[in-house]
Amino acid sequence: MKIITLNCNGIRSSLSKGLLEFIRHENPDIICFQETKAPAKEIDREEFRTLGYDVHFCLAEKAGYSGTAVFTKIKPKGSTIGFGDGIFTTEGRSVLLEFNDFYLWNLYFPSGTSGEDRQKVKYQFLDEFTNLTKPFLKKKKPLLVCGDVNIAHSEIDIHNPKGNEKNSGFLPEERKWLTEFLDLGFFDCFRTLHPDQKDEYSWWTYRFQARKNNKGWRIDYFFVTKSKTVNLISAKIAKEPVLSDHAPVVLEIQFS
Repeated sequence: MKIITLNCNGIRSSLSKGLLEFIRHENPDIICFQETKAPAKEIDREEFRTLGYDVHFCLAEKAGYSGTAVFTKIKPKGSTIGFGDGIFTTEGRSVLLEFNDFYLWNLYFPSGTSGEDRQKVKYQFLDEFTNLTKPFLKKKKPLLVCGDVNIAHSEIDIHNPKGNEKNSGFLPEERKWLTEFLDLGFFDCFRTLHPDQKDEYSWWTYRFQARKNNKGWRIDYFFVTKSKTVNLISAKIAKEPVLSDHAPVVLEIQFS
C-alpha cells in the first residue's frame, strides 16, 4: 500500500496550491496530515469523500492551531483520537488507527523554537510518546508511526549541522532521544532504504530562499516496528508540487 505524510501548514492553504491534484496523481491508500489548522467542516470535505477517503481528525481547542487528520480508503477496526493527558489533550496532535494487519499513528510533535517553556513541553511529549509506544512492541501487529517529529536525527539530515547544533530540532538531547527510540525496535523507513542519500530534506524555512537553495531539514518521518511481517518497498520525498513549507513523504509498504 501507499501512505503519505505531510505537514500541510494549513489544509486550506495546501488545497489552494494543488493538494487535490497531487492526491489524484499519487493515489495513496492513506494520507496523514499535520497542522491542518482548520475546523472540522474544512477537513472532512466532499472532495476527499469523492476520492474515496474516510476522514479521522483531531482538532486543537485553539482555532487555527495544530490539528492532525488521517484520510483512508481502508476501513480501520478502531480509532483513538488525542494524545496522553494534560496539555496534549487540547493540542490536536494525534490520530491512532487500528487496521487488520497494522496500527497507524499519525502525530504532530511540538516544536521548541518559540522558547524554553515550549522546549520543556517538547521533552515532556517525547517522554510520554515513548511510554505510550512501548506496549505496541509486545503486540503481534506492527506499528507504523508517521508525522512531523520536529527533530533532524543525524548530520546527514540537516543542511548545516554545525551551525544548528544549539537550535531546537537538532539539540543533542533531542537527537539522543530519537536514537534511543529507534533502538527500541523501529526502522526509520526512508533512511533504511536510503542509508547514504544526502541533501534529502522535508522542511525548509520560508526565509533566505532556503528551499530554492535546498537548505533544509529532514524532520518528517515514517517509523515502523521491526517485524518479519513488514516489507519496505520504497520511500521518497516529493519536492513538487510545493504544497507547504514541508514536502510530502511517500512510503510504499507491505504488511503480511
